Amino acid sequence: METITRHVASCAQSAHFHRLAQALDAPQVIQTAVAIQQIPAPTFDEGRRANYVRDRFIAAGLRDVGSDALHNTVGRWPGADPARPALLVSAHTDTVFPAGTDLTVREESGRLCGPGLGDNSLGVAALLTLAELFAAHDIHPPADIWLAANSREEGLGNLDGIRAVWNALGARLGAAIVVEGMALGRVYHAGIAVRRLHIACHASGGHSWLHFGQPSAVHGLIDLGARILALTPPNEPRTTYNIGLIHGGHSVNSLACEAELYLDLRSEDPACLQALERAVREHIASAGQTPQLTFTTTVVGDRPAGHIDPTHPLVQMAGAALELARIPAFYERGSTDANALLANGLPTVTVGVTRGAHSHRQDEYIETAPIASGLWQLALLVLSAAEWDFRPGAAGG
Repeated sequence: METITRHVASCAQSAHFHRLAQALDAPQVIQTAVAIQQIPAPTFDEGRRANYVRDRFIAAGLRDVGSDALHNTVGRWPGADPARPALLVSAHTDTVFPAGTDLTVREESGRLCGPGLGDNSLGVAALLTLAELFAAHDIHPPADIWLAANSREEGLGNLDGIRAVWNALGARLGAAIVVEGMALGRVYHAGIAVRRLHIACHASGGHSWLHFGQPSAVHGLIDLGARILALTPPNEPRTTYNIGLIHGGHSVNSLACEAELYLDLRSEDPACLQALERAVREHIASAGQTPQLTFTTTVVGDRPAGHIDPTHPLVQMAGAALELARIPAFYERGSTDANALLANGLPTVTVGVTRGAHSHRQDEYIETAPIASGLWQLALLVLSAAEWDFRPGAAGG
């Protein structure tokens, strides 16, 4: 730990970091975050944001800039030693909000409110800021830095964006930093396992009066939902479920032919997640499977678990950067793009830029005052990680 602390402190005292830190402009980053937030980007429809990021990457002078079919945009800032494993810094571009959502931003006593502003427009804005500052001050740490504005982190995106980035770049990488706008002070070093199921109920249907008593897909699905809600998952390791979406039927006076729900299952322990899924599937099997009432189950999301030890150099760097910024550090598990990278064995942490609340709601907000400190600790972490040699057996920085 002392070695890591000295390494991060040495980076903070270096002339090139001083130049970078002096140029950090929180109001400009906020302006960029709002510009990004104003571009609708529902999961699977992130193309306009990808184009915006690509143009900014090119203007900053990044190398190998490109976008793929999934609307991931990547660019490389060259390091001084091409033999070093590269550092990946990523932020997801998609939001949970459908196209047509009112994206009005308003300011309220130190807060900036707007759907998707903290999750994750601010994270993408910080990514762009890092690219532009490294270029403006001609800072070339030993390792290449790949910057990725990736798609499909939210909802049913199933981390497909960051998975594609890993498939393209994984062989070159030694570590990764995932940026989430509202996670300041948190260092996520472990991924929560997530399983998402689409459960559909099918029945012959009929008239609500004439065929009363015959199976209805809506009734069958409600009965199944009640059985699921009666499950009691363990508190330790923390395990949860949520029925997030439910649809069915076609009129108030009809027995429904079709009904469906989407179920989100999560656990800190993959074994507990598997046990919870088994319990759900047992209820499905006993919930009236007859020729008149049937269920089909499809896996629509599978976020793998993974972790690195809190003593890992990357985790310790993240904590040291926060400490130097006078921000308390909390080491936690989470469900972010880091899950896919950790599951592939890449040392990864997720960190933030500011604090906020109400993510995934239209009254989402970020606090503006901490952004300057949040940018400072993020820039220090990125520089510290890019100057560390993550190859097994290497001497480090």
